[in-house]
Parts: sequence; C-alpha cells; structure tokens
Amino acid sequence: MSDWRSKVGMADGLESLNHNFLTSNIEELVKWARRRSLMPATFGLACCAIEMMATGAAHYDLARFGMETFRASPRQADLMIVAGRVSQKMAPVLRTIYDQMMEPKWVISMGVCASSGGMFNNYAIVQGVDQVVPVDVYAPGCPPGPETLLHAILTVHELIRTGELTRRRDSAGGGAGIHLEIEAGPTPVAVRPGGGR
Repeated sequence: MSDWRSKVGMADGLESLNHNFLTSNIEELVKWARRRSLMPATFGLACCAIEMMATGAAHYDLARFGMETFRASPRQADLMIVAGRVSQKMAPVLRTIYDQMMEPKWVISMGVCASSGGMFNNYAIVQGVDQVVPVDVYAPGCPPGPETLLHAILTVHELIRTGELTRRRDSAGGGAGIHLEIEAGPTPVAVRPGGGR
C-alpha cells in the first residue's frame, strides 16, 4: 500500500480517523437527515389517537417535517407515538413493537393516560408507559391537541440535533429495565431491554 494512504488513515479504515472537521460535519449531516425523516409507528389506543390523526391531516400537515407516512411495520419506523392509555394486556405488545423498531429510535408519550395512567388509577392500566419503554418526550393534556403533539415532535427534533438523547440513554443504562418472561420450549427465557437474552 502506498505511503500517502497510511498517512491519512485509509489503511485502517474510518476507525482510525480522529474527531476532526470532516467527521464532525458528517455527524451534523446525519443528525440533520434523521430529524427531517422520522418515520412514526403509531400506537393509537384511545382518544389521543384522534388528535394524532388530526395532526397528520391537511390543517397541521406533518409532511412539512418529512413524516407524512405513518408506518404500519415497526421495522420501518424510528419514532413511536404512544397515544392513549396502555392496559396491562397491551404492555407486552407495546414492548415487542418497540424492540422491533430500528435503531436509533424515539418515543413520545402522548396524553396524561399514557404518561401517568390519568384518571384510570387501577390495576388494569399501566401507570405510565415509561414502565414499559423509555420515553423521550411527554406531550401533556387530556387529550393533547395537535399543537401539543407538534411541539413534542419538534422537541424530539431538537434532542436529535443536540445529541441529548444519546447522552441520556448512556447515563441511564439505555432502556426502561423491563424483563419479560417468554416461554421458549421447556424453560422460560428472560429477555433484557435491547433484545438481548
């Protein structure tokens, strides 16, 4: 291999490059692209879902943020909007969909029922979706209007731009700390956050 390639670090690949002018600009470009192409996976469970649908309609126009297409498949989505109350029966389904989403991924808890159980202070409703998945932004209200959801989406954009999400997840251990027992043959297998076993 020629001498000039080893001097600029091409011999070892991109891993040998230090944080410099070029790599920092690439990071900014990636952050810019991520926040302008979020693909939401909807999890509409109650009346908040109607407000979420209104946000995607013509008057509020989510297309201007590059997220006009709500994804039906979690493997094509990177933003989950949990809209409404989460029952104990629905919590494992919510976690499964979250685990199937591509990385990096973000979660908006929309409405007081998703955020804290709301008026449903009983055994059947999860008292905060953050017990099931890590939440990045809370949209308050009962139900929150489209303006509130737009504010939550713009807050996620800002967190992506500043890199706050990766710093928070690293310091918090990267997840909600949920351990699900899944029957796999004769013995149950514990599933840890992030999909590891």
